[in-house]
Amino acid sequence: MANSTGNFIIGLLSGAAIGAAIGILYAPDKGDATRERLTKRAEDLKEDLDDRFDDLKDYVNETMDDMKEKLADVKEKVSEVKEKAPKKEA
Repeated sequence: MANSTGNFIIGLLSGAAIGAAIGILYAPDKGDATRERLTKRAEDLKEDLDDRFDDLKDYVNETMDDMKEKLADVKEKVSEVKEKAPKKEA
């Protein structure tokens, strides 16, 4: 599910960036003003992507930590069951 969410966010931001660039290019401004606006929008988009990437990275790290804890619990329970199981004699 996290992968599809990441793909959706990337698609959404890409579409927004493309739409903003097209809108700026068709706006009746001088070349310098258009380039300045494109640069500003690109910087804003980069900051937004960086923030979203950091959020996604935090989510993945938290999920991995939760999975490690659950795996440790399972290993502990398996060890307990092994200790309680009757031992086979060779």
